Amino acid sequence: MVCGYAEPVTFPVLGMVGGGQLARMTHEAGIPLGIRFRLLSDTPQDSAALVAPDVVVGDHRDLGTLRDFARGCDVITFDHEHVPTEHLRALEAEGVPVRPGPDALMHAQDKGVMRARLDSLGVPCPQHRIVRDPADVAAFASEVSGALTQADGGAGFPVPVVLKTVRGGYDGKGVWVVRNTAEAAEPFRAGVPVLAEEKVDFARELAANVVRSPHGQAVAYPVVESIQVDGVCDTVIAPAPGLPGHEAVQAQELALRIAQELDVVGHLAVELFETRDGRVLVNELAMRPHNSGHWTQDGAVTSQFANHVRAVLDLPLGDPRPRAKWTVMANVLGGDYPDMYSAYLHCMARDPQLKIHMYGKDVKPGRKIGHVNTYGDDLADVRERAAHAAGYLRGTITE
Repeated sequence: MVCGYAEPVTFPVLGMVGGGQLARMTHEAGIPLGIRFRLLSDTPQDSAALVAPDVVVGDHRDLGTLRDFARGCDVITFDHEHVPTEHLRALEAEGVPVRPGPDALMHAQDKGVMRARLDSLGVPCPQHRIVRDPADVAAFASEVSGALTQADGGAGFPVPVVLKTVRGGYDGKGVWVVRNTAEAAEPFRAGVPVLAEEKVDFARELAANVVRSPHGQAVAYPVVESIQVDGVCDTVIAPAPGLPGHEAVQAQELALRIAQELDVVGHLAVELFETRDGRVLVNELAMRPHNSGHWTQDGAVTSQFANHVRAVLDLPLGDPRPRAKWTVMANVLGGDYPDMYSAYLHCMARDPQLKIHMYGKDVKPGRKIGHVNTYGDDLADVRERAAHAAGYLRGTITE
């Protein structure tokens, strides 16, 4: 007997480039809709490759591989931003629907392009510019602070400066906080363009998640607070506690405007700084499902993954409203305790409402291997339940 899909052949094949946990959860969201899913994965052991029925193992940087993959798909989308822009343009020229398209996606691929475009739209951002060398970083620090700094290796800058490689960084990688020209030398060793930004004195980080379809329908999820530890997302609280209603609406409107102006199709996460002096600045953009939206799997009427599937297939979008007063997502990071399954007994017995989402990854210290969602009416209780479950699964809490 040959196993295959039982659905009619009229159901589309959604191709996703990238085999990580975002692809895994997007595939899961498409199953109830009967959407057929095809995956281009780096290895057969990638998170999504372990569960998807149709997996092509290949290099997303190779145009021939992308062309072969696309022949079996009705629409192409992504779980990362690393496919070369010129390859996506080639696929589009050959009639392949690519969503988001290369003209939009380049703003998530290249931080310099993103900053320039947001500047042209009048979107509030940290002070920034492309820098050539450590001396140029020192000059930028002087511009930001209004105070003159020396440019030798022993001199400290008047203010710290954030340096980012314009392409390829994530989860704190490709990002440095530097305080003198000696520290500023490291980012330039890779020989790639470097973006300098002011180190924003922010009170907290927020995220505005929106989804937009090809025909222009768009929905906005509640603005969330994102808590980072060592440059990695640790906890997300939905909605952001204490955020005034008018500020939340302004952040949603800003994200919707960016999605429209950049012609984004699919999910867009706009990462924000809420400054101590009351401003909201755009930090980063991600044009795919995002860690700050994982809470929607259990806390929203329609998850970010389901709405991303709907958007790239140009289906009507689902309701983004929350199901509970509070939902908290906590990432489960790998530690020195590899046997997480045995911890389920404690976690599930302690909290029957707990939702655990594991990615099928090998446990490595600091690696995102899953997340938990909790929800309810008491924020302190919901936060404690999420933190306890994530800590117990990691092995840092033992009772």
